[in-house]
Amino acid sequence: MEFLPVSWRLTDQPALVVGGGDIALRKASLLARAGARLRVVAPQVNAELQTLVADSGGECCCREYRSSDLDGVVLAIGATDDNATNEQLHHDAVSRQIPVNVVDNPPLCTFIFPAIVDRSPLLISISSGGASPVLARWVRSRIETLLPARLGEVAALMGRYRKQLAEKLPEFGARRTFWEGLLEGTFMERVLAGRGEQAEAQLADAVAQADRATLARGEVFLVGAGPGDADLMTFRGLRLLQKADVVLYDRLVSPGVLELARRDAEKVYVGKRRDKHTLPQDNINDLLVHYASQGLKVCRLKGGDPFIFGRGGEEIEKIAAAGIDFQVVPGITAASGCAAYAGIPLTHRDHAWSVRFVTGHRKADGDALSWADLVCPGETLVFYMGLVGLAEICAQLQAHGMRADMPAALVSRGTTAEQQVITGTVSTLADQVAEQHIHAPTLIIIGDVVTLHPRYRWFEGGDQ
Repeated sequence: MEFLPVSWRLTDQPALVVGGGDIALRKASLLARAGARLRVVAPQVNAELQTLVADSGGECCCREYRSSDLDGVVLAIGATDDNATNEQLHHDAVSRQIPVNVVDNPPLCTFIFPAIVDRSPLLISISSGGASPVLARWVRSRIETLLPARLGEVAALMGRYRKQLAEKLPEFGARRTFWEGLLEGTFMERVLAGRGEQAEAQLADAVAQADRATLARGEVFLVGAGPGDADLMTFRGLRLLQKADVVLYDRLVSPGVLELARRDAEKVYVGKRRDKHTLPQDNINDLLVHYASQGLKVCRLKGGDPFIFGRGGEEIEKIAAAGIDFQVVPGITAASGCAAYAGIPLTHRDHAWSVRFVTGHRKADGDALSWADLVCPGETLVFYMGLVGLAEICAQLQAHGMRADMPAALVSRGTTAEQQVITGTVSTLADQVAEQHIHAPTLIIIGDVVTLHPRYRWFEGGDQ
């Protein structure tokens, strides 16, 4: 992030604009809308800009720029066609530590103007860091079509009741839960439909009835983050993730997904690798109860789907026993996501009529796999967490009757930009993988559907 986006209060603050043409007018208009007092300096200033300056309570100086024009101002804008003047303004402003923007000249800018979606008091700014203002405006136009014109009325109405609600609910978390619940109900629909009086009556009643104990009650969201690509996150999972005060995540959650959490949420890494756990599973279960018991909204963010080899059942058992409210949001499991991105359909009328998910990593004292049952014509086998045991998997399947030339594939870091697909057979795949530097997580797919990979592949990634 090259520029820090901020909201700057300019009410009755002096701001300098050097330039008197149309570009200067556009920048000055933004400053005036924010309440700034304009100081415009240029040999010639067009009539509309002069009127704008007068309305702001500022001053026009019809002459060349001087360094003293920066006296007392909080920011400066250069909007002239003269490079020497723009460079001098930049030099003078930087030496005085005054923020400066020279239009269409990023090297001479210490701040930039974003594209703005204005639903005052709600404002949305979009910036490309000066790299592509046209792209920023294009994004703004798309956002404009998504946001109702009366959205600012919603913000203003909520603002009028902030103090009253704060007196009723001193805890910030309880207030946020109140507002989130209100926005998910009929309140916003009434404002957007032009029924402001009904909406305000509803809001006033809700504030009066706000119950501190209920709103401060903790809750756990068990959310499937999908196999890696952040675009595969579900809408519901995203919404609950952004409500969470605390996010517990493991190593299978991609950075792109974690970035979707609230900036102020506490993020706790509880990642696990084979035989190397940051926290044992029992400790993770206890941690979920610990945070929720403090009245916090807790998101347990798990790679793939929580209930498919994700130990989601073990975590919910402890949460339910503690009497804590919880929700479970399914995610796209690795078998589905990685196979799709690798161009391998798990079922196909000409190749496979069923699919079986198998874990390649079992409890030390767990029952052995029934290998003979896994050798079934017309079925696709998908092994989760099977990288370490790949050689044994392939050997056992062959020993129990699977043909040696059965197609097989290993997908590493599926659905991400680092995805790698290695294809072979059950008799060759283990040796092929041993020759490579493979990164977890991985998925093993065995069955005739693997032969479709060369034709169905669409996602860029390394193939072997």
